[in-house]
Amino acid sequence: MSKFGELISGEAPILLDFYTDWNEPSTAMHPVLRDVAAAVGDKGKIIKIDVDKNQELAEALRIKGLPTMMIYKNGEMVWRQSGELDASTLIGLMQEYQR
Repeated sequence: MSKFGELISGEAPILLDFYTDWNEPSTAMHPVLRDVAAAVGDKGKIIKIDVDKNQELAEALRIKGLPTMMIYKNGEMVWRQSGELDASTLIGLMQEYQR
């Protein structure tokens, strides 16, 4: 878990995507997240976390539905939502937390 603390401690917003390869809505988000990453550039990070490989973390964060996305800034969760979202919504959220 200490690695997770390091991961989310940055000043730039960090979008975490909790997914699995066998969950269709999760895999549908992959191209959307690529677009978000391209738009945000170096002003934020997008990190995909496979729930099957990180079950302890998923349980600690109470991940129930997939995909679940969270935005962390300065080590604190500032936004969370489960389900598919479009790129423009996610880009807007990331830009909102860049300030």
